[in-house]
Amino acid sequence: MLGFSGAFGIVALRLGLAALVLALIWRPRLPTDRRTLGLVCAFGSAIAGMNTIYLVMQYFPLGIAISLQLLGPVALALITSRRLVDLSWSALAGVGVMLFGIRGGQADGLPLAGLLLAALSAGSWAVYLLLSKRATSRDSDSSLLCLALCWGALLYLPVGVIESGTTLVQPKILLFAFGVAVLSAAIPYSLDLAALRKLPPRMVGVLQSLEPAFAGVAGLFILGEFLPLQHWLGILCVTAASIGAVMANSYPRRWHGNRERVPPHPPLRSE
Repeated sequence: MLGFSGAFGIVALRLGLAALVLALIWRPRLPTDRRTLGLVCAFGSAIAGMNTIYLVMQYFPLGIAISLQLLGPVALALITSRRLVDLSWSALAGVGVMLFGIRGGQADGLPLAGLLLAALSAGSWAVYLLLSKRATSRDSDSSLLCLALCWGALLYLPVGVIESGTTLVQPKILLFAFGVAVLSAAIPYSLDLAALRKLPPRMVGVLQSLEPAFAGVAGLFILGEFLPLQHWLGILCVTAASIGAVMANSYPRRWHGNRERVPPHPPLRSE
């Protein structure tokens, strides 16, 4: 699809058509108070920032790009933790990033522009998880998500039109964009909100930790991106750090919560 149009135009179509699908389902009303309006704009801006991953793919293979993006949820899990031992997971993620800079057994510098875009996408993903949780507390359906997608699409639309022009309205492009919008935006974002109504933001983020591995496999079989062993090891390091972060920060708290509800010593029976 990127071969037909530029990245900015593709993102604008993806978000805009996804918003259209959700609008037909939920028929959201425009917010009337400043807090809700601010939430919609911040939420949509975070979604727009996440979608810079399409620009990151111009610098890195798919598996590496998604791994770098996953550092945002990993950082969120570690920041919300109060355990020094969790620094080991951040170190493991750092090792994975360093392995991405190794090609053919030798160190090779990573493109600065790609790293900056990846950092923006990763940070936006972490903010997206936090704002999604807030949106679920203010909205029982996906109305706020729909409005946020509209705002995100508007942020990309001017540059997308300049970059791609009338290519964006070609029937073939619109058909592909509609399928991408439904399968990779409308449905996943809606499922994220549904999950965040039951789970904490950091857990939802790291439950998506297998995405880099799937992205690497998809890049191999669909895009023909052959990654060296060092890059696969980097993907595994980031994935393991993500899984480790959520495991370390969920089970101790559950055990602690259960311990508080159970008396430390059973009462003595009277004979």
